Amino acid sequence: MSIFPTIRDVILASGNGSFFYDDQAAIRAGVVQDGFRYLGAPVTPGFTTIRMPSRSLSIGLVLSDDAIVWGDMMSVQYSGAGGRDPLFQVDAIERLARSVVIPRLLSADVSSFLGACDRVLASHNETRLPLAIEYGVSQALLRATAHFARTTLAEVICSEFSLPLPDQPVPIYAQSGDSREVNVDKMILKSVDILPHGLINSREKFGASGETFRDFVKWVAKRIAEVGEPGYRPILHFDVYGWIGLEIGMEAVKIADFIARLADEVPGYRIHIECPADFGSTEAQLDEYARIVALLDRRGTEARIVVDERCNTLDEIRLFAEAKAAHLVQIKMPDVGSIADSASAVLVCRENDVGAYVGGSCTETDLSARAAVNIAVATQADMMLAKPGMGVDEAISIVGNEQNRLLSVLNYRRFRNPIRNVGTASA
Repeated sequence: MSIFPTIRDVILASGNGSFFYDDQAAIRAGVVQDGFRYLGAPVTPGFTTIRMPSRSLSIGLVLSDDAIVWGDMMSVQYSGAGGRDPLFQVDAIERLARSVVIPRLLSADVSSFLGACDRVLASHNETRLPLAIEYGVSQALLRATAHFARTTLAEVICSEFSLPLPDQPVPIYAQSGDSREVNVDKMILKSVDILPHGLINSREKFGASGETFRDFVKWVAKRIAEVGEPGYRPILHFDVYGWIGLEIGMEAVKIADFIARLADEVPGYRIHIECPADFGSTEAQLDEYARIVALLDRRGTEARIVVDERCNTLDEIRLFAEAKAAHLVQIKMPDVGSIADSASAVLVCRENDVGAYVGGSCTETDLSARAAVNIAVATQADMMLAKPGMGVDEAISIVGNEQNRLLSVLNYRRFRNPIRNVGTASA
């Protein structure tokens, strides 16, 4: 008989993500949008059309006490872009999971989450496993450890990373998708902490010299004043997918000038600009973003830049944080891989006084979204994405309710044992 908690069997279930995979290179090249689809031929390898339904593959661990815990494997909306893993292919991922990962799982000790991740997610043939596999399998391993410990996922993270049990909520950031105006109203009426993303991913949405985008930013601020509760001042966060650089120019001074001017046009608001430019490589992104940060800091503006593309893995996040090459780093969880690495990434950002944004993608699932909440709350990130999907209401409900339930459980733990101030993996 095993002396430690084990996995007796593994089951797989194909599923759907909550949005679509989009060929970013084709969209950036200016293809025509016809209703919800894009016309034209895809450019990025693996895409058969420019917009494809997202897929997922669930992995269920049958534990030694017959309980079954799950994790979901998937990739992000703009797969194959910005240094990311290629498009998620269910059949290929399933073959690798069955041949490599499942045999490792069947001999794993899940009493330690970090130890199990190290063993199960080790390289294969001197190559890192696909990050989608790392992401889904690590979710399941975290749930297995929490199940045997009879704790929340967050408490496992607190225990294994030696963190105090959190008592503060993490601000939630909602994304609008293309239904900008209606979804902005939804966000304002629900008093979301950070909004609206905006999906500024084409020349049409950005406009000549950025005029269309600037008008949208000013409209959001105006709409908050019109329909928001008195005193409501959310952070304004916009993802521009590199279009400031593409349209204004790739010089750091020009980009900083544009961002500072934009901030001046919406006084009283902190403004986040995600991916102002894509400089084509991690090294170039690191150097140029550091220059933009320094320029904005010298001006004393309320504008902050957020890095996403070219900053995917834990090692890359560490480079950007140590170089102060962003005010905030999006920790895009499916691109980071193991959720243990996402937790480490938040801590790396905090150690370097850089903001940590626990993000992800609209293509994720309810299961991965709830796991992400536990990571964000346990590590006390600066903000977290309302996901999955682009419908706003569902994502706010899934993430917001999971956070509220989690904090209630942690407060109950304190009430029962006020001496304990560090998460524990024991009942």
